[in-house]
Amino acid sequence: MLQRMSLTEVKDILKTWREDNSRKSDEIIEHWEDTIREEIDDLGEEKWMILEQVCVAGFDTYRPDVVEDTLYLLIQQFTPSSLRVKRLIAMRYEMREEWGEALEVLDQILEEDEANSSARKRKIAIYKAQGDTSKAASELTKYLRVFQSDQEAWQELCDIYIQEQEYNKACFCCEELLLHNPHNHLYHQRLGEIRYTMGGTDNLENAKQYFSQAVKMAPSNMRALYGLLLTCTQLATNPKCHKKKDYAKIVFWASKQISARYNHAGLTDKQSKLPVIEGLMSQLDVSGK
Repeated sequence: MLQRMSLTEVKDILKTWREDNSRKSDEIIEHWEDTIREEIDDLGEEKWMILEQVCVAGFDTYRPDVVEDTLYLLIQQFTPSSLRVKRLIAMRYEMREEWGEALEVLDQILEEDEANSSARKRKIAIYKAQGDTSKAASELTKYLRVFQSDQEAWQELCDIYIQEQEYNKACFCCEELLLHNPHNHLYHQRLGEIRYTMGGTDNLENAKQYFSQAVKMAPSNMRALYGLLLTCTQLATNPKCHKKKDYAKIVFWASKQISARYNHAGLTDKQSKLPVIEGLMSQLDVSGK
């Protein structure tokens, strides 16, 4: 339970959460029940923003009673034709799992405002909730044509394509993420994983480059180290490989880095993956190559 605050204190903390884009839904509902509900008329100019904030918190915590109370007041003030009220009405349909009605309201919003990012995101969320990944991917593609710098949307689309095993499209999404943030080692690691999954010498070569860059940026990235180890092991054990010694050196280096991190953490061989690494290294045969 939160310590009871004055209305002024509650208004200040809700304003801070709005500015920080923090949902804090459970806390907002507690403030609604302890303070705001009894003093709605004393909220001043922030009344309608606070009611919208509480309404969204009601969706997050599945409190239909709070949603109905706050949404009723917002509809009375702004009428159902308001785009922001329509978005809340669509979210109420979502809460009830009335997907068709929710999509209909969201389409009405987009007819009036094609660039309404919130409505487009809600449509994507509905398609994902229904398990319709193809429509979710299609809607995300439309969204990204308008909002090309939305990194979260590119990441979401990448996840969907990986789920659908459309790895070339997933690579494209991950490359877009790298363009936006080339110094994020996790994007390099992710792209390396996708290329490794695709298989084939060319993709493995690319995977090695991405894993190497991830390790260079973040030497403690164990996932990238394992990726580098596995990729170079695959390349070195390929009968057609002409650079086995080079790949073997990388394998030995990566295995030492991994072992050192396990030892530093104080893990025993049984707790770590060291036996797996030793098994991979035993596959290497670089004599005369």
